[in-house]
Amino acid sequence: MKIKVVDMTYEQALAQPPQVHKKPKKPSHLFRTVLRAASAPDLLATHFHCEKIGMEQIKSDEPCLVLMNHSCFLDLKIAEAVLYPRPFNIVCTSDGFVGKEWLMRSVGCIPTRKFCSDAALVRDMLYCVRTLKTSVLLYPEASYSFDGTATPLPESIGKCVKALNVPVVMIRTYGAFARDPLYNGLQKRRAKVSAQMQCLLSSDDVAELNVAGINERIFSAFRFDNFRWQEENGVSVSEPFRADGLNRVLYKCPHCLAEGKMEGKGTSLICRSCGKEYRLTEIGTLECLNGEAAFTHVPDWYAWERQCVREELESGAYQLDIPVQICMMVNMREICRVGEGRLHHDENGFHLTGCGGKLDYFQKPEASYSLYADYFWYEIGDMLCIGDHKALYYCFPQDGGDVVAKTRLAAEELYKLKRAAKARGQCSTQCCRLVPHTVWERG
Repeated sequence: MKIKVVDMTYEQALAQPPQVHKKPKKPSHLFRTVLRAASAPDLLATHFHCEKIGMEQIKSDEPCLVLMNHSCFLDLKIAEAVLYPRPFNIVCTSDGFVGKEWLMRSVGCIPTRKFCSDAALVRDMLYCVRTLKTSVLLYPEASYSFDGTATPLPESIGKCVKALNVPVVMIRTYGAFARDPLYNGLQKRRAKVSAQMQCLLSSDDVAELNVAGINERIFSAFRFDNFRWQEENGVSVSEPFRADGLNRVLYKCPHCLAEGKMEGKGTSLICRSCGKEYRLTEIGTLECLNGEAAFTHVPDWYAWERQCVREELESGAYQLDIPVQICMMVNMREICRVGEGRLHHDENGFHLTGCGGKLDYFQKPEASYSLYADYFWYEIGDMLCIGDHKALYYCFPQDGGDVVAKTRLAAEELYKLKRAAKARGQCSTQCCRLVPHTVWERG
């Protein structure tokens, strides 16, 4: 899928009118039927089926909050298939509306800016369940998984559930990540896909549990490991390109510690610094072809990279400073390509400069618990996004290194460290050096 991009100056982008907020629309039954029909071939190709658990607790016309894990674009087709004919609105990224706002709203989509404070979103969701009498589909991870495990969830999800005061349904997919992992460059693989739709919280549960109890129930439901599931169930992915782009996730060699020297191609992952070579097997495990394997499980390797990033933050060694091509989104008409600049990231946050010195944007680490980062974003390139309610800045690294995963890990770990330091009453400028290892939690 591509997106409308227009070249213009930074001043021209800023001069565009801001996006006007609009209330959600009840999804068109006609458009939903067409979307369901268009989704059928992909679902048939994956032999899709869905198991439903406890759904008799929710009336067919009762609005609910539907939470779903996020593996690939197939997720939306799955949701449409298993929820039909229940009307539902979909919370989705605002850049998905660019050039097709009317269509997206007709389908029932609600735009939001990923990992930015959005007070209007909860009001829009309330409007859906109370006025439109529709359910709301939300991907609380707000981003595709890089390594096949759950990405961080916002602690505010429990408060949102309390405010909506409707039952909560969980849709968990199996095999969707194996079919189309983000790192693999939109190359679909042959894999069976299924889903489990479960009543996670009934109306009584929502009324009786406090925010912490609701969060615990939801966070527990979002514990999964797609590579482990593939291995344990013997799911074979035999495509000869299954390791293409795996270096985007496993960017650091555990043998020589070089970064940005890994190359994922075909079925192999090779370090171009020390020559260590791994093979991604058909069941998703790793085997070293020229020595002892440091890791045999992709998420374990990724978790080690997270710990390495945390240690760099704690010691004050972490720093990103790269040339980037900059695009902006001010409204949903188009993406504005405004020029080149530099993106800097350290314990003080993000600092983006460029466009002949006219752009100077700073974002504190506490601004968000994670980072909008993507591979091959709308077929343009690997991307890091920062910004606020005024504008989003899409930064495309230009030096050829694999920095996207590390930067997202750094943003997540820095947020935790800053939060922990604040809670302990420590100086924020020294928190990364003072917070002990015990504050770190995977994912």
